[in-house]
Amino acid sequence: MSSTPQIDDTLRDKIISSPDVILEDRDLMRALIAANEKTMGGNIVDLRGIAMERLEARLDRLEDTHRSVIAAAYDNLAGTNQVHRAILRMLDPVDFESFLRDLGAEVADILRVDSVRLVLETEQDATGDANIQKLGDVLCMAEAGFVDGYLTGGRAMPSRQVTLRQLQTGADAVYGEDADWIRSEACLRLDLGEGRLPGMLVMGAEDPHQFTPQQGTDLLAFFAGVFERAMRRWLS
Repeated sequence: MSSTPQIDDTLRDKIISSPDVILEDRDLMRALIAANEKTMGGNIVDLRGIAMERLEARLDRLEDTHRSVIAAAYDNLAGTNQVHRAILRMLDPVDFESFLRDLGAEVADILRVDSVRLVLETEQDATGDANIQKLGDVLCMAEAGFVDGYLTGGRAMPSRQVTLRQLQTGADAVYGEDADWIRSEACLRLDLGEGRLPGMLVMGAEDPHQFTPQQGTDLLAFFAGVFERAMRRWLS
């Protein structure tokens, strides 16, 4: 190898003073390795170059994983903030009617869902109750046993607190006129206290991918717990 410099003195001095600049430039390192392989000839296998390529491929995979983890963390943080804002808004009303109206309006907007329904079981016929009819956009009255049957599809299995699923169409008994365009839903089973029939809070979405069984349910379980306590206060 000739010791006579073949590059500009200024550039040469800069490289000598900061060699890490070259080492950190992936494209430049590839070009240097490729040039080195040409000088060795075609009948020589550069194991070091092969090892470096494998390390680069592994680094690329690690960087992709790192970006995915960061994106998931941001999504979780955004979801947590959404639920916290919805809970604070839910605790503002001072009467039950305002509580339910906010549930179908401001709370639904914060959670970015297209429909919210509160299903309460009753052993009495409440279809003619004027107060219930006024809240018909949010409140649904159903016969005893409806909640568990809705969550399990009539199968003999325990219902979970949070059920996420995709739909062909929503249930008329829950969504009413909006049922045709509901494509996914989150069902939160509510324990309203000793001696009371269970309830269910249902969030429906037009997007079939907004709620799927593969998603985590921790935040919605927390929301359901807060909602249960708020309902017990109104029902007491």
